[in-house]
Amino acid sequence: MAGSTLDELDFKTEIIPRHIAVKEAVLPFSKFQGADIILSPEMRSTGEVMGIDTSFGAAFYKAQIAAGLSLPTEGSIFMSANDRDKPACLNIAKDFLDMGYKILATRGTFSFLVKNGLNPPEVEMVLKVHEGRPHVIDSLKSHNISLFIMTPASDEHPSSGREVRRTAVMNKIPVVTTVSGARATAQALRLLKSQPVEVQAMQDYHPSS
Repeated sequence: MAGSTLDELDFKTEIIPRHIAVKEAVLPFSKFQGADIILSPEMRSTGEVMGIDTSFGAAFYKAQIAAGLSLPTEGSIFMSANDRDKPACLNIAKDFLDMGYKILATRGTFSFLVKNGLNPPEVEMVLKVHEGRPHVIDSLKSHNISLFIMTPASDEHPSSGREVRRTAVMNKIPVVTTVSGARATAQALRLLKSQPVEVQAMQDYHPSS
């Protein structure tokens, strides 16, 4: 086959799979005390897992389960977005509210959401650690937060937010640090709340000819 053209191999039609596969890296943050969970070049995963299904939401959900994360079907979702990501997070917050979740947001994110049409009590403000108590860490330790979404600013001080993110990890709360990850999580939860996720053998996706 080496050196042959596609015509010679009779490979003239693109093969479009009927399934979607989502790969997820397994990063053991809980085993490294004090380490921040924000992705950086020096990080190394301990493995990779994959979720397969006919829809992206289901495939993403399966990948999270395989990586050891349990996505919540109810409860409160913490949101803290940098200024660049706030517009995108508005639609994501609306999606979560439509599914019956409650939003807990830091001051800046809360003000943005309310200014753009979201209202209490569906959206509530939660204090940052330096703003007083009860603050976000208290809410995490009390398990009042089911999903943690924080998109840090590019100029964020290395120690800013680290304790909060570490607290979420140590309390086994799923953590999302990108807009794309938050959007994918919303898609997965919408599917999960509307229909059961089925499991199929790999051979069902790749039947022998």
